Amino acid sequence: MGEALPFATHEVFIAGRWRDGASGERLPLLNPSDGSMLCEIARGNAADIDAAVAAAQAALDGEWGRLTAAERGRLLMVMGRAVLAQVDELARLEALDVGKPLKQGRADAVALARYLEFYGGAADKVMGETIPYLNGYTAFTWREPHGVTGHVVPWNYPMQIIGRSVGAALTMGNACVLKPAEEACLTALAIGRIAQQCGLPAGALNIVPGLGDEAGAALTAHPGVRHLSFTGSVATGRKVQAAAALNTVPVTLELGGKSPQLVFADADLDAALPFLVNAGIQNAGQTCSAGSRILVDRRIADEVVERLAQRYRTLRAGPALADLELGPLISKRQHQIVSRYLDLARAGGLSIAAKGEIVADAPVGGFYVRPTLVAAVPADHALAQEEIFGPVTVVTAFDDEADAVRIANGTPYGLVAGVWTRDGSRALRPARALKCGQVFINNYGAGGGSSCPSAALVLPATGERRASRRCTASRR
Repeated sequence: MGEALPFATHEVFIAGRWRDGASGERLPLLNPSDGSMLCEIARGNAADIDAAVAAAQAALDGEWGRLTAAERGRLLMVMGRAVLAQVDELARLEALDVGKPLKQGRADAVALARYLEFYGGAADKVMGETIPYLNGYTAFTWREPHGVTGHVVPWNYPMQIIGRSVGAALTMGNACVLKPAEEACLTALAIGRIAQQCGLPAGALNIVPGLGDEAGAALTAHPGVRHLSFTGSVATGRKVQAAAALNTVPVTLELGGKSPQLVFADADLDAALPFLVNAGIQNAGQTCSAGSRILVDRRIADEVVERLAQRYRTLRAGPALADLELGPLISKRQHQIVSRYLDLARAGGLSIAAKGEIVADAPVGGFYVRPTLVAAVPADHALAQEEIFGPVTVVTAFDDEADAVRIANGTPYGLVAGVWTRDGSRALRPARALKCGQVFINNYGAGGGSSCPSAALVLPATGERRASRRCTASRR
């Protein structure tokens, strides 16, 4: 607990007030860079969730519910500006808590601000319709909030996911109860402090940290919640969906991914290689939309593997505050999971084409894994089929366009994909055939995602390789 944390509040945030959880118990929060304890957080439980849902409903019935759409949007814009004013503090907090390099934490904070700005600007622009109907009748629709919405966010991108789920819910006038992940929730709590400072009415946003099978389960099963948003594993997503079904409420799920990048023989490899590498190692590979499955035309497979290997050998993993290419994994458990996949690769005789390094001064207690490139991986191998959630990229060769699409669609996931080719028609044919939410053409995962729908083709403008991305629910 030697680190000076930019925000010191680790309690529950209910009805605009910070207080201890109902149980009075706390949970340790570890620094993944060295395994030490950063701080302790409140161990919220079902009683806290009850109080948070009641506070949210009271806000709907009171000050928050009386605000106009323009007033709600103005508050979100104010929060966005407050986030931008505290980018460095939020980035440091995210780095310490999640283990991601500072530059990635800073990008996440900027993306959070962009979500708040985008949704704030949209608040008074969501309109109903008039409908041609029977003579003598006027039929029309209007949009109204669900009511109390529940949000369960993961540890890998708390700021971005809060921005796109809580931000969207608030802009439409819902009142939110947020359950951040127990492994990393400090920026979620910091957002509560920012909301309080910016004058968000009490109860519009409530935050209850705690364990998933305690606070999380209580939230997803609560009869007072009228919509649920969950990002996490497929197994837990099914539980959330089942809980929502019992109360007959809608649910938005973002689950796993095993996203392919298709590299055709005519691809501009100089342009593609930075994306091919970064898409697999960002946040130490702990990204739902990680482009960690590279499918390559067999004619250029050896060249692509060698060029990727050269880059992988230069990658360094180290403490988050060192701001290298990679930080640690989130926890000892995640380290064990990724290590088992690497053991499986070695036991199966797969070709380890290259590994990066863990810097010499990395603390012994940190959860570090060397970024690893595995070549010639069969399409049906576990490393090519399952979400590893670590810095492990696999390369599989294909014979032709139809083979590439078949392999790309040959997993239970359907999240994101990339296509690399100089041929416009070749880019669009597989892009339309890929069974996933978003397809990037000659780029991958650029932008914060606030203004791109969950199912889209994204092409860069001429001479420009930036575009927007947003993750979507997996196809299970």
